[in-house]
Amino acid sequence: MPRFDGTAEYNALKKHQAKPNFSRRAVKTPHLYYDYSRQLIDDTTVALLLRLAEASGLRAKIKAMFSGEKINVTEGRAAWHVALRDPDNQPEVKEVLAKIKKFSAQNKFNNIVAIGIGGSYLGPEYLAEACAPYALPGKKLLFVANVDGTDFARKTAGLDPKDTLVIIISKTFTTAETMKNAETAKVWLQRAPGSGPAVVREQMIAVSTAEDKVKAFGIDPANMFPFWDWVGGRYSATSAVGAVPLALYLGYDNFEQILKGASWLDDHFLRAPFAGNLPVLSALLDIWNINFMGYKTRALLPYFQSLGKLPAHTQQVEMESNGKLVDIEGQPVSFDTGEVVFGEPGTNGQHSFYQLIHQGTQIIPCDFIGFIKPQYPLGESSPASVTHHEELMTNFFAQPDALAFGKKDDYLPKNFPGNRPSSSLLLKELTPFTAGLLLAWTEHRAAAKGFIWGINSFDQFGVELGKKLGVEQRNRILEYHKTGKINTEGLNRSTATLLQAFLKGELPT
Repeated sequence: MPRFDGTAEYNALKKHQAKPNFSRRAVKTPHLYYDYSRQLIDDTTVALLLRLAEASGLRAKIKAMFSGEKINVTEGRAAWHVALRDPDNQPEVKEVLAKIKKFSAQNKFNNIVAIGIGGSYLGPEYLAEACAPYALPGKKLLFVANVDGTDFARKTAGLDPKDTLVIIISKTFTTAETMKNAETAKVWLQRAPGSGPAVVREQMIAVSTAEDKVKAFGIDPANMFPFWDWVGGRYSATSAVGAVPLALYLGYDNFEQILKGASWLDDHFLRAPFAGNLPVLSALLDIWNINFMGYKTRALLPYFQSLGKLPAHTQQVEMESNGKLVDIEGQPVSFDTGEVVFGEPGTNGQHSFYQLIHQGTQIIPCDFIGFIKPQYPLGESSPASVTHHEELMTNFFAQPDALAFGKKDDYLPKNFPGNRPSSSLLLKELTPFTAGLLLAWTEHRAAAKGFIWGINSFDQFGVELGKKLGVEQRNRILEYHKTGKINTEGLNRSTATLLQAFLKGELPT
């Protein structure tokens, strides 16, 4: 297949000079309205981008992913997370979900502490925050991810260990940060007044595939919930990784609505024509901004506090998936892949970083997300006042216009130039269904870009090198504990100096 940067479609886009006209352009569906009329494009731009998608073989690549083919070629695995949302056609998924449903119905603990890292917590935490109004009465769900002891100490402060269920989420049950926190949680439960020898078997469960290690840890294998090697970490929120904590917190029926929302978007991605396909169009606009306009950062700006964790989850999905130097065949790419993604809920972001977005020297495309209905109706609407949600949404409407059209006046004609691209996504309300829909949009948008660029969006070897070097440093620290000697052999001068200072407890002199 021709390389992304060598196709006729790519070359046509390189030569194309868009004449933005802010014509009405939108994707309309029963569940969302996606307005991309404020992007710096014209009709020819859209036509050329759609031709690029077709020329890249995008349609066949999407079908291959949905068919469970081993498209993650570097690891010899499928990237079949869409199967998690299709349990009626996937017996092994249906079996695990039935086990989760039964377990969640029997749960008697009010506090749920989920211990994982990366994909084992970012997606589930986003969903938990988004769906918090649907939580079962009295339930509290906390995520411990950072190996910094501060995270565990603060999350468990004030919790009654006797009323706490701990979930250890690790496919191999060897992830260093997760297992350190798991050991600390075990001690925390065992040291609680009145705890007995069976506390680990009664109050700790696992989401893993390593039954021998789970059993050796002391967890009852009957309370282990598996998932499969075709589920990548950052794409695992609708597997047992998310299903177990979310079903315990929200109730299984609400978790099932998350699956249905994701499944709806899955079907849309698979079947909708590219000209009206939300993940495909948003991916193509990203490619236009990154590769042809030179805009390599994107702001995700949800005007809804409950989506406060969506930018962090999106950041991982996008940057871990598409931050790649080589293509699917291992050859160096000669174009930009990936983008820096950041964001905060409005209106907090307006009083933080919007100044740079509006008037800074670098142009940052923005995605705005808003809802017609609030989750918490506060304030009264009257001829003299607006509700909290109405006040919030005035900004959702205003900011994209300010970016697009700017302001010209006699004194500062160039200070607010406009022509800053953005898209707006409007949904009726934030429910478990629409939270699942947004999750799948994030996943498929990243995958579509990878398919068009010809890279592998489903491996992450850049993460592995840091892990390997971390193990080496852990071994040096353990050696120091045993011998009292600091081994700096093979280290560069900077790292040796820092390690010595750390172990001696004094700053370098």
